[in-house]
Amino acid sequence: MNKKFEIKDLGDLRYFLGFEVARSKKGIIMNKRNYALKLLTNVGLLACKPAVTPMDNLVKLSSIGSVPITDVHAYRTLIGKLMYLTNTYPDITFSIQQLSQFLDKPRIAHYNAAIRIFKYIKGVPSLGLFFSSSSFAYLKAFCDSDWGTCSDSRQLVIRFNAYLEKSFISWKSKKQGAISKSSCEVEYRAMTTVTCEIQ
Repeated sequence: MNKKFEIKDLGDLRYFLGFEVARSKKGIIMNKRNYALKLLTNVGLLACKPAVTPMDNLVKLSSIGSVPITDVHAYRTLIGKLMYLTNTYPDITFSIQQLSQFLDKPRIAHYNAAIRIFKYIKGVPSLGLFFSSSSFAYLKAFCDSDWGTCSDSRQLVIRFNAYLEKSFISWKSKKQGAISKSSCEVEYRAMTTVTCEIQ
């Protein structure tokens, strides 16, 4: 490449597009600590009390119920910034998927749920991904599904995590287009999705 383009070697990768990369003999760690802290500062939640989980499991989000938000653009900006964090925070993927459904007409309840995710990030700003340097590699995956979890459409949500040994390599949380007739059918759909991902 040096013959075609003027390039220079900057050494090992340490920082790129918000990703911080640290290397050791055990493997590589990637996180977005600086980006997360800047995000908390911009939102004004750097001094907030941290939340233990990204979402309150007792809160059921719906397109009706609470008061609509007047500044829709601010809500969309918050969700967009949180989406960029899902690259190194796989545990907020489901929460972001839930809140992304209401981008056209967000309500106060949705905004409060987004703030809860920021409070969770405050408690774990250095959370990231670890890629092991071990040569012993095997695939494993976990899947889960919620039957009729969406209170508006009653559509199911499928989630899965895939690992190469101890390293997170793929994750997803997505609402499906079909409505299933039984919880057994939902579980088979989830297993099919994660099997295709592994293959």
